[in-house]
Amino acid sequence: MEQPEDMASLSEFDSLAGSIPATKVEITVSCRNLLDKDMFSKSDPLCVMYTQGMENKQWREFGRTEVIDNTLNPDFVRKFIVDYFFEEKQNLRFDLYDVDSKSPDLSKHDFLGQAFCTLGEIVGSSGSRLEKPLTIGAFSLNSRTGKPMPAVSNGSGLSMESLRVTGPEASGGVPGKKCGSIILSAEELSNCRDVATMQFCANKLDKKDFFGKSDPFLVFYRSNEDGTFTICHKTEVMKNTLNPVWQTFSIPVRALCNGDYDRTIKVEVYDWDRDGSHDFIGEFTTSYRELARGQSQFNIYEVINPKKKMKKKKYVNSGTVTLLSFAVESECTFLDYIKGGTQINFTVAIDFTASNGNPSQSTSLHYMSPYQLNAYALALTAVGEIIQHYDSDKMFPALGFGAKLPPDGRVSHEFPLNGNQENPSCCGIDGILEAYHSSLRTVQLYGPTNFAPVVTHVARNAAAVQDGSQYSVLLIITDGVISDMAQTKEAIVNAAKLPMSIIIVGVGQAEFDAMVELDGDDVRISSRGKLAERDIVQFVPFRDYVDRTGNHVLSMARLARDVLAEIPDQLVSYMKAQGIRPRPPPTVPVSSLPQSPAGSPSGSPLHTHI
Repeated sequence: MEQPEDMASLSEFDSLAGSIPATKVEITVSCRNLLDKDMFSKSDPLCVMYTQGMENKQWREFGRTEVIDNTLNPDFVRKFIVDYFFEEKQNLRFDLYDVDSKSPDLSKHDFLGQAFCTLGEIVGSSGSRLEKPLTIGAFSLNSRTGKPMPAVSNGSGLSMESLRVTGPEASGGVPGKKCGSIILSAEELSNCRDVATMQFCANKLDKKDFFGKSDPFLVFYRSNEDGTFTICHKTEVMKNTLNPVWQTFSIPVRALCNGDYDRTIKVEVYDWDRDGSHDFIGEFTTSYRELARGQSQFNIYEVINPKKKMKKKKYVNSGTVTLLSFAVESECTFLDYIKGGTQINFTVAIDFTASNGNPSQSTSLHYMSPYQLNAYALALTAVGEIIQHYDSDKMFPALGFGAKLPPDGRVSHEFPLNGNQENPSCCGIDGILEAYHSSLRTVQLYGPTNFAPVVTHVARNAAAVQDGSQYSVLLIITDGVISDMAQTKEAIVNAAKLPMSIIIVGVGQAEFDAMVELDGDDVRISSRGKLAERDIVQFVPFRDYVDRTGNHVLSMARLARDVLAEIPDQLVSYMKAQGIRPRPPPTVPVSSLPQSPAGSPSGSPLHTHI
């Protein structure tokens, strides 16, 4: 799904390792006294978390927090949820950046420092709260932007030990400057799957702005066992009003109180200021149990400013906040829908443009070596072998684009690899590979690189069944720079409201900046002023997964994991947006149930475990 605003969650379970996580842990990140990189304001910090592979020690990006404007002391709302293995040393790295533009390319932003630790180090600290100094240490200048970048970038393969430096950089990064500190808090997550939806308004808040009223917003915190508080939600800012009505928002109950209905929830009210120095209006406390009462006299809260209360004898309050509505429902998971019979329809589209090179030459990306699969076949196999198990008939449409077709040499950007215009489906992954190899012998590679026709093709099929019983996944494998960017963006924006996702794997050494734009993880794509309803595109460059040791099994497993990681959440986000609940799992016919063993009571119940 598109991640909830306060979560950055990816499953780090490695099926090859066979380990079973002891529990899930939520990591909250705060920083203090960051470097100030902006001339006329404070930094706009972002934190990026990396995990390190057990085998090859490569650092891989795990997730990013939100960007917080104009502050050197950020408390990030978006969390990192990781699987915790007691028996493993789980190395983590946190890089801080001052964001200067909307680009997802980290090299275009100012590097503020980094910290290394293990997950066990955070969990084992007093109160599971670890504070470490940020260091700049070993860094290099990016050749394109001239900005300093950490020496250990994603996938460099350097270990933590290789970063140890001496001199002033080791203790503070830039001589004479302190880089600040990072505060990491960990909490084990409960199994509570409820999601609470609520709305608040306020009345007669204190006026904080000299030339206007206040610009109020709410910040929610859950209490910890050691008496500290962890931020869990921020509302939007309501401009120039003392009587705001905030928008309805949803939050997982485990984020709000971790399933403990009586845990204290603190809510602070602030007046927003452009420079980041928000004015404190007041605060109040509540609990999930109180909120669950809904709109009533029990959920009208006095906003109290403790300093004002101490100074002024006649002080009453700084306004009131009222709960307008409250509802809770159980969150449905990807597996709930799969158990209920949702089928995943897998379609592959392969780039047959001339930039791939002559397939008969070994330098071509389409070269069919008798000894190993080419990049197209490897990527197709890696993704297809996992996703095929979620489609009962194992018949997969396979398309090509950017080629001249026999007999008349017309250029097509949506042709069936099996030559059957009426039914482009192939039987299994082997059937797709066979049709792909057959097409290479019959079509002429040409161009340009147009995505819109194949996206529209799959969107038509997805639009035909929108009851939750089917979900389409399109895998596009390409080598080049996209030629129909405007049309593709429009097709993706239209497809975002349909039950479908798009995976793009870039092969070869081309620059894939346009693909990163289509992958709307940081900036949701739009077309003609219309914003995509969901993020449905995941892009990865194949070259990042080429294992120098020649271990294709492991490297392709990582590729499949990364490109498929967002599919479950994207499917759930569609179902949720359409109000589609999972269907009940099909019942097992009585004839297939095991018979009672001889001598057992005839009335004893039989249990079927799924």
